[in-house]
Amino acid sequence: MTQTALPDAALAFLRKPNPAVMATVTAKGRPVSVATWYLIEDDGLLMLCMNADRARLKHLQNNGYVSLTVLAPDDFGTHLSIQGHVVSIKPDEGLADIDRLSRHFLGKDYPARENPLVTVHVEIERWFGWSGGRPFEY
Repeated sequence: MTQTALPDAALAFLRKPNPAVMATVTAKGRPVSVATWYLIEDDGLLMLCMNADRARLKHLQNNGYVSLTVLAPDDFGTHLSIQGHVVSIKPDEGLADIDRLSRHFLGKDYPARENPLVTVHVEIERWFGWSGGRPFEY
């Protein structure tokens, strides 16, 4: 994994609505992974949204570290994995952030509007990519 800033090619890959899996760690050290939506903000932070009652939110509040692997939809051998730490957790007022995510991935606002959601911003610390049997081109 590299600690350098994400190059333009990696950012372009992350800005696509690619499938992704995030991983957190429980208080007992057990890894937990779940499929998720994500966005890379203009300031380079990773944005995630989740229900306020999710176990993964508790993991992030307790530990603060997260890993995200983003896969090319037609070739899971092409992927980018990032590791980072939480810099903010706040309520998703008016569901504006989940709507941004939903429009990015589904082309429409998020349909489930009953439960409170939170927005988590993550600062990327390390990353590594793989494509075509070699490190991600950058």
